[in-house]
Amino acid sequence: MKHADIKMAAEALFNERHNPLGAFSLGSETHRAVTIPDAVRRCRWIAVDINASAFGLFFVSPSPERARLVPCFDSDYPGVAVSTKFISGSNGEEMVHHTRDSTEPRWWTDDGSAAMNAMFGKLAWTGPMAPLAPGTSGIAFPVHADRGQCGLVVFTGSEIILKQDLLYEVHARCFSLFAAVARIRPSDAGRAHTISKRELECLKLTANGHTSEQIARTLKLSVHTANQYLTQSTQKLNAVNRNQAVAKALRLGLID
Repeated sequence: MKHADIKMAAEALFNERHNPLGAFSLGSETHRAVTIPDAVRRCRWIAVDINASAFGLFFVSPSPERARLVPCFDSDYPGVAVSTKFISGSNGEEMVHHTRDSTEPRWWTDDGSAAMNAMFGKLAWTGPMAPLAPGTSGIAFPVHADRGQCGLVVFTGSEIILKQDLLYEVHARCFSLFAAVARIRPSDAGRAHTISKRELECLKLTANGHTSEQIARTLKLSVHTANQYLTQSTQKLNAVNRNQAVAKALRLGLID
């Protein structure tokens, strides 16, 4: 089932029910750009509705070299939860590939709760996965937005309550929330797709403190060519200088 079909089906179901975000539709207030604090508040409402103890929203990095989940916020906002560090690390790599191709939610149980395992196992159109964060139970909802952006909304907790009809409703709300957050930063994610492998190599070396001359020697380029790659990547990231370009590339997960 394509994610567009899921959005349409979820929208029809969701509009029939009362919810704190109002009616879900692509033209509604819930789809328009919001502030991050407002998005955190909306995600917390969803977590309360399914009795989850924690949550997080992640973007899939557009990096052609490394697949990873880039955290936008979590339930410890403005701080960062420990579980987020696991999810945005190697634990999330398998889920990145799944999210790019599918909208099927995935769940895991790693806290010894037989009840959680039984509840998730009864849900249709979901599948089990390796734990995103050790010692937890949770469910991850793949979400998509305009300009090819995709991501994940994750809920964790040992007492999550989620029935089949609520599963579709929650997924619809996650789509709406992600679309609103994606509108805050569409230009960065869109531009990142156009950066070449060589430009990323130059940015990464710059991040490690290398000068243009050192980059040229390392990559066997002329200094002029190395500077040209850095200038091009700076322009593509809409940065004012190479230092800001490095900062943006790090934030987007293009380099590490």
